[in-house]
Amino acid sequence: MSAMTAKTLRAGAVQFQHAPGNKAANLAVMQAFVEEAARREVQLLLFPECCICGYWHLRRLDRAAMLELAEPVPDGPSVRQLCAWSAAHGMTIGAGLVERDDDGRLYNAAVVAMPDGRWVCHRKLHAFVSEHLSSGDHFTVFDTPHGWRMAVLICYDNNIIENVRACALAGAEILLAPHQTGGCRSGSPHAMGPIDVALWERRHEDREALEAEFRGDKGRGWLMRWLPARAHDNGLFVVFSNGVGRDDDEVRTGNAMILDPYGRILAETTQADNALVVADLDAGLRDRCTGVRWMKARRPELYHPLTVPTGRELPTRVVRFDGQ
Repeated sequence: MSAMTAKTLRAGAVQFQHAPGNKAANLAVMQAFVEEAARREVQLLLFPECCICGYWHLRRLDRAAMLELAEPVPDGPSVRQLCAWSAAHGMTIGAGLVERDDDGRLYNAAVVAMPDGRWVCHRKLHAFVSEHLSSGDHFTVFDTPHGWRMAVLICYDNNIIENVRACALAGAEILLAPHQTGGCRSGSPHAMGPIDVALWERRHEDREALEAEFRGDKGRGWLMRWLPARAHDNGLFVVFSNGVGRDDDEVRTGNAMILDPYGRILAETTQADNALVVADLDAGLRDRCTGVRWMKARRPELYHPLTVPTGRELPTRVVRFDGQ
């Protein structure tokens, strides 16, 4: 199949600064991006983790406040809005929120609405920001009306290499990776690190200094150590969406980008502002890419140790906050 006739898809990744707890304001920003994406003929649009409700402030909320902020899926007003946008524009749209199930359990979730009326909901496998959030227990890999098979992993889920490989083995061609990252206080001394909130507040006076941080080891530099490997080693396109700007007492670095199955960046931004990046995905790149070829040489009979606890495993919340 030639490049001219290969299966293609126009994808978009959004970075924006959400308003903590203000779903109406966040949905208004999202609507503007949906309309821009429609003008640019985007078929797949990804928004960041928990962008509908806000993210880092969740760690300060008690259970009652979390329940008030959360919504059922798919019957909550925010998901109904995603579905309406998807149907109106013939666009698959993914976005994050706090989900409340029928039993009152809460999840950090990403909903993907498709223009034929279907939807999927991925529950973050490694939830840690709040003790009131439960972790999901399954991978989310699905077919779309565009003829592509996709998977969703939320933020920390992508750090665990087995999660991405499991999605690739289930046939995913595109990985949707909504995040709230960069500028984090990490338990590892050479991973990310906080950005002075004052730099964000002074961004209009000194944009160069802030964007240098976004490009450096607290943002893009950190991502480049692992994100291209997830794409390359698994033969996947990766759509990376992230928050940008002040998020409570931290600063998210944006760095929205789209990568091809060789780990190459098709589109990205390091601007310190809300932004949309767009790229055309050509499925022909996967035909003989290294990741897809190498997976054919797997020897599953050797991998039993991957399924056996070592005794060193800890809850994600302990690893994230205690630096273990």
